[in-house]
Amino acid sequence: MKIQQAVAAGLLAMTPALTGCLVRTHSVLKTRLPDVVYNSTLDQLLKQADARNAAIQSATVFVDVVACTGGSLKGEVKCNTIPFSGYIIIGKPEQIRLILNLPVIKSRAMDMVSDGKAFKMLIPPDSCAITGSDVVVNTSQKGLYALRPGVILDSLLIRGLEPDQVVSMTQDSWTPPQLKNRKGIVEDPDYEIVFLSQPQGQSSHTLRVVHIDRVNLLPYRQDIYNTDGKVATQALYSNYQKFGDIMFPTNIEIKRPLDELSLTITVTKRTTFNQKFDPDQFDLGPIPESYTTFNMDDPTVAATAPCVARAPQSKH
Repeated sequence: MKIQQAVAAGLLAMTPALTGCLVRTHSVLKTRLPDVVYNSTLDQLLKQADARNAAIQSATVFVDVVACTGGSLKGEVKCNTIPFSGYIIIGKPEQIRLILNLPVIKSRAMDMVSDGKAFKMLIPPDSCAITGSDVVVNTSQKGLYALRPGVILDSLLIRGLEPDQVVSMTQDSWTPPQLKNRKGIVEDPDYEIVFLSQPQGQSSHTLRVVHIDRVNLLPYRQDIYNTDGKVATQALYSNYQKFGDIMFPTNIEIKRPLDELSLTITVTKRTTFNQKFDPDQFDLGPIPESYTTFNMDDPTVAATAPCVARAPQSKH
């Protein structure tokens, strides 16, 4: 009985705090919902994803690229001060070629191609060639040495649900970049489509998460996970524009946090989709005899950081 009386007395003692006598108030940034928000089911979103992916069978994407390497482990980040210009050629299912030119002088900086299994990269300024599998086999490789064409392809084209995957959906919200003259911060509701591996017993692991903005039902972010459950690639999409019948983001930021590497890709208006390519479009030909060739699948070679296209650097 005495315990019950003590509890009752304690609750009574809290009454002033709950009614405002002992409450401290502080201001927070006010948010508001957008004027228009669309609803969709998971099935509808998956059909839209399949349609967007199927609409692009080939592409020549003209780009300006800024590459940054480094991060908290290094204690610094280096980025090229002037963007590389060039183009990315895509041929489904897994063919990709990336050609970049040096800033200002516009001579060839690199030419990289992949068939989804192996890649080859020529770096004319260093008379150097790099070859290897399309998946990094040596985790000691960081920065640009860890870049593979497949990373760019997976970031540019968001794949739909594949036969060996299961899927779920959650809802959340995010804060897109704001115009300075807006009153209050607009917080957009979103859908998050989670792609998972087929369950083995009672366990499964996350493969990808695609974030869909409910203001326009377009992806604004994709997280791709490795087998350890860590984010290997994060791609951010913004400023969608129409190229014929294709709606495509013109600002794409690819982050590789484990490799301390990021690419900021700006897509230009010269970009075209679904054109026919010559048979040799994805063939670099033989490596010139004057080039030194390094196989990045060799752990000894990979650890030496053999060669890489270089550009003026800045620290921040």
